[in-house]
Amino acid sequence: MAVRKPLRAVAEDEKAEPNRPSTILEAAEQGSRIEELRAMRRRIARAMDDPNTPARDLAALSRRQLEIGKEIEAIVVSQDEDHSVVVNADDEAWDGTGY
Repeated sequence: MAVRKPLRAVAEDEKAEPNRPSTILEAAEQGSRIEELRAMRRRIARAMDDPNTPARDLAALSRRQLEIGKEIEAIVVSQDEDHSVVVNADDEAWDGTGY
């Protein structure tokens, strides 16, 4: 039987963790690409850990697992302005001599 965590009061500065979708379908319907990828990664990981998964499928599953991980990392990096290759710069007045 699973052990349940005791309930506790939440501090004012504490935010609840958003509920993550439990299925790939739920993630796809919510419209969040990163949650969809994370759900797919969890599903593939479960299949890879399953001893009943055929050995012939493990290569394709592991390759797709790596690809999904790279896609997730790219999304996270693009959302993080400190690590993004895109610069958010203010527009400057053009004086006509820049060419």
